[in-house]
Formats: sequence, structure tokens, C-alpha cells
Amino acid sequence: MPALAFVDTPIDTFSGDCSAVFVPSSIDGSCHWSPSLSSSLYRIEGWGAPYFAANSSGNISVRPHGSNTLPHQDIDLMKVVKKVTDPKISGGLGLQLPLIVRFPDVLKNRLQCLQSAFDYAIQTQGYGSHYQGVYPVKCNQDRFIIEDIVEFGSSFRFGLEAGSKPEILLAMSCLCKGNTEAFLVCNGFKDSEYISLALFGRKLELNTVIVLEQEEELDLVIDLSRKMNVRPVIGLRAKLRTKHSGHFGSTSGEKGKFGLTTIQIVRVVRKLREVGMLDCLQLLHFHIGSQIPSTALLSDGVAEAAQLYCELIRLGAHMKVIDIGGGLGIDYDGSKSGESDLSVAYSLEEYAAAVVASVRFVCDQKSVKHPVICSESGRAIVSHHSVLIFEAVSAGKQHETPTDVQFMLEGYSEEVRNDYENLYGAAMRGDRESCLLYVDQLKQRCVEGFKEGSLGIEQLAGVDGLCESVIKAIGAADPVLTYNVNLSVFTSIPDFWGIDQLFPIVPIHKLDQRPVARGILSDLTCDSDGKINKFIGGESSLPLHELDNNGCSGDRYYLGMFLGGAYEEALGGVHNLFGGPSVVRVLQSDGPHGFAVTRAVMGQSSADVLRAMQHEPELMFQTLKHRAEEQMNNNKACGDIGKEKLVAASCLARSFNNMPYLSMETSADALTAAINNLGVYYRDEAPAGGGGKGEDEKWSYFD
Repeated sequence: MPALAFVDTPIDTFSGDCSAVFVPSSIDGSCHWSPSLSSSLYRIEGWGAPYFAANSSGNISVRPHGSNTLPHQDIDLMKVVKKVTDPKISGGLGLQLPLIVRFPDVLKNRLQCLQSAFDYAIQTQGYGSHYQGVYPVKCNQDRFIIEDIVEFGSSFRFGLEAGSKPEILLAMSCLCKGNTEAFLVCNGFKDSEYISLALFGRKLELNTVIVLEQEEELDLVIDLSRKMNVRPVIGLRAKLRTKHSGHFGSTSGEKGKFGLTTIQIVRVVRKLREVGMLDCLQLLHFHIGSQIPSTALLSDGVAEAAQLYCELIRLGAHMKVIDIGGGLGIDYDGSKSGESDLSVAYSLEEYAAAVVASVRFVCDQKSVKHPVICSESGRAIVSHHSVLIFEAVSAGKQHETPTDVQFMLEGYSEEVRNDYENLYGAAMRGDRESCLLYVDQLKQRCVEGFKEGSLGIEQLAGVDGLCESVIKAIGAADPVLTYNVNLSVFTSIPDFWGIDQLFPIVPIHKLDQRPVARGILSDLTCDSDGKINKFIGGESSLPLHELDNNGCSGDRYYLGMFLGGAYEEALGGVHNLFGGPSVVRVLQSDGPHGFAVTRAVMGQSSADVLRAMQHEPELMFQTLKHRAEEQMNNNKACGDIGKEKLVAASCLARSFNNMPYLSMETSADALTAAINNLGVYYRDEAPAGGGGKGEDEKWSYFD
């Protein structure tokens, strides 16, 4: 019987056809490609404006001052990556990927926009008080982020929110340099030590507010405030009836984790009156849920809380502040929709206007003085200013058509021969459905033969190759590739694994070239869950470019995950002992490069993550070094034993010092450079374009 001649002639190849299935219908299907088409394809304008755009060079540009960014102030993200990853000998910083790039200018702009939105709403609606926000440090506790927020927000009394003892310690320390009127809102479960710290903050003239999450905390506050001779400012968190659906809404409502019921609130007020401390109750806090989808729901919840605020005043409390909690959402998918957890159907200005209007309406009805409005907007403040950069190192082939494995009928059973004849007949008739049926039947029969031992691996490979060729030829091959990325999902994008949170992922270059493949992303961990196969827009794969030389050499392929500045770093673990990424801070500069790297820190080394799991890298190094020296001393074939020992020690030290991720450099010179690049690079931010010194911190095992 003749061979299947059509198997080497795919029916539905890409070649010159410009109508790939992943290009949206709204995009021109011509062969010409442009950054604007990539912007539409990846929805960059939807989720990225006003901070991210595709520039004329086909790279992602960062607009550090949002809509106020001048054309010459755009920062080309690829230029930042090149500066950071190039070896020091070439003028770079020599850091390894993955990499987090922080843009403090974006963070500053987010704070200013939030404050401006509330200021405008207050002014236009004739509201009788002011807005004074706090940043919940749980979103990202990085020292420099907290210090930036305190500095940038000092002029408008922006404060911090803490939910644990370490968080209140860092908040107190940072606010010592901030505005004395800035709130330090103390949330979370509390013991005597936590409450003592908050009361001590008032002795330091910090504006600390102890928010009661549980009724039992009140007795501790009363007792400790008397012992420490401190008049506390007390708030309480109310469990509202208003809540929204979805994952984030489950943290609110009557069955929420935190807060007091109306019954408990009445008892708290009664006890404070009995001990002569009702004047200390000054703040009402509530939380509808993260990513509030619409202003209608927001207004409903704020109005309920405002009624409760007015009732507390009627009962004699000296209320001054209504804290609307978190919930200010961001648009992860660019859809501007309130139908999912990934987007919101309002702007920053609309959010502020809804809050102010709801509080004002209720208070005016009750003839109550307008309170200070406080919010705990963390996600909306820090998400945009941080970009995770990682690299695709290789891509799996779609359906391989082998040229070195042939299918020969000899040696197969009669049943297999019959299946082949049926497949051949279907192919000659052009019967696609029957072809798929007979391919499955042929493969299954041969797998059974292999398991029984009647077929060898060469014969099984021949059948697999034949079937792959048929599937490819009839256009039934799965077009989705697996791109292997130098990343740990569990370390850098834990919310994707934990709660199916999606983030925009986009190539940060080659946007002037048409992506000709679709792919999912597979990380480095030895875990089947270590993959990204869901993307914004309801997509199960991502449009990507082909890798040059399969990622092994030539041009490197960089991807960016955006809007991940909140929670991901704090939640990330060390699964498979892959540690945290490198981190750099980048400021817009009027110098020749348009930016200045003000701080750069290499990611966690193998020694760091081993130490985090109670291992002792120094002892491990000495053990392995000693074992290597013993083997060399016993091996008479060794030449220069002294040199061999030095090489072994150097290799071991390099492995302990380097990051656990794949190194894309392969030469001995590059590996030596990697050792020399270890350490922390730091430059004072005051002179935007000046130089700086770096200090290398290397192990001293074989000095």
C-alpha cells in the first residue's frame, strides 16, 4: 500500500496568510504590522493608560507622570532592562532576571491623583470637611515603597494602616518623618503588646487610632491606656449588611472575618460611656470588599455606614472620621466592566464623587457635621508602579513531523495494518473526521501492543510520527505552544495560582512585529501548577513571537507582567527554593538616557533561600569542598591538584552565590562576571543624573 503522500504538505500553514485566528476582528488584517496594532491586540490602552504604551520602536514605554508626562519623559522599558542586565564591564549593573522594576514617579502620581479626585469632589459638592487617606502596608511592605508614600503624601497628611505588630513598628518608624496629622490606623487582631505599641505611638505624638475588630479588645484598650496614662483615640470596624458578589466580596457582609455587629457596637458604646471614655470613640471603619465593581454598590455601602456614623454621634460619641476601607479597584483587563473581579466600571474621579455624595447626603439629612473621609486604598496606589520582567528561554514544538523516524508496515499486527488502511482511505477521500477517528484508533492499538511487549519503541515512535504528520496535514494540530519562562509562578505571581487572579502579560519589545504564535507559559518549578494558561480577555493562550534559535542564543525574548505591585511580593514563597527576583528603582531623569537607576539589588541567592529553610550554606559549602578535596587527593589521575581544588571551590561558591534561576550566559568569562556582579548597587536619589558607587559583597571562603 502506498505511503500517505500528503503528510508533508500541511493544508493550513501560516506562510503569507495575514489572518491569524488570534487577531481581533477590529484590527486590520493586512500584512503590515505596527505598535498600535500590538497595543490593540494586548489591550495596552485599556489597562495601561495613562502609564504604559507601545512606542514607535516597538517597545513598552513607561509614562512616569501619567497624563502629565511630556513626550521626552517617556522611559523605554527595554533600555532599562538592558542597563540593568548588561554586565558591569559593559556599563550595566549585572543583575539577573527575573526582575522587578519600580517607578516611584508612578507611585507619586497615583497618590496625587487619588488626593486630587477627592479634593475635586469635596470642592464641587460643597462638602464641609476634607479627605485624608492611608496606605495599608500589607499590600507591599517594601521599605522604600513605604518611605516614598510617607514622603510623597506628607503635604496632604497621607498616613499608613497596619494590621500586625511588625507592620505597626515599621509604620511608626516611617511616620516619624511624616506629617504629624497623618493617621496611623491600627487594624487587625490585637493583643496587649499590639495595643501598647499603638498607645506608645500617641506618646510619640503620632496620630494612632486603635480600631476595634473584636469586642474583647476594648477591655485591653481601657486597661492599658490607664496604666500607660494615655488617652487613646478609638475606632471601631462595623460589619455592614452591604456586600458584593465574587471572590473579593466574600470578605465583607455580616459573615465577614472582621468587625462588630450592631449588638456589639451598642455594647461598646455603653461600656465606653460607663468608664468615661466615650469621647475617645472618633472613627468608624468598614470594608465592603476589594475591587468594588460599581459606584452603585459603593454608594449603597457608604450610605449604610454614614447612617451608622450619625447614630454613633446621637449616642454621644465624639465622631470625627469615617474610614471607608479598601475596595477602590483597578482595571486588570481593560474592559471597564463591573461584571468580574478583573475590572471596575468607574474612574478614580467617579469613585471619589460617589463616596463624598453618599456621606454628605446622609449627614445633611441628620444635621450632622461632615466627617473627615479616610480610605485604605492599597491596590489602587501601588499596583501600577511595579513591573515584573522575565524571559522566555525556549518553546516546545507544536506537532513534530519527524524526518528520521519512518513508519514501516512490517512487524505490526493485522489489526494495526487494518487501522492504517482505514486511515489511508479516509485521507484519500478527504474525510477529516474519519482521519481523526482512525488516528486515535491506530495510536491506542499500538500503545496497547507496546504495553504488552509486542511492539518496540522504534515501532511506537513510527506510529506517533505518522499520526502527528496526519494531524498537522489536515489542520487539526493544536496551535498553542508552551513557552518555558525563567520564573516561578509561586514566588512572583502567587495570586494566579492561589485565587486565579489574572494580570496583563505582554512582550515588552517586538511590538512592531506581528506575533505569529500563541502560547502558554510554563515556569521552572517541578510542579504541574507552575504554568500560566489563563489571560485577560478570557483567553487561554497569549499571542507571542517566535523565539530565535529556540531561545538558546541570539535575541532574547522579554515579557512583562503589569499591575502586580500589590500583594504578589509579600505572598510569594520559595517553592522549589526559587527565591525573590532582583529589584531596581528607576526615576525619570532629564539626562541623556531619560532615566536613572537609583537602587538595584540582586535577587535572593541559593544561599539565601537555603538559609530561609534553616539550612547553613556556609557549613554546606565546607562539607562539599572537603569532600571534593578528599576525592581529588585519592584520585591519582588528577594533574594539578591545587588548581583542581580551586576550580571546585570556585564552582561551589558560585552556585551558592548565584540566584536559583537559569543563567542565560554560557561562557566561562560570563560566569566569572556573574560572581563579580554580586552585591548591592546604590546611589542617592538627590542628584537625578549623577554617578554613584557600588559595593560588592562576596563570600570569603577562598580569599
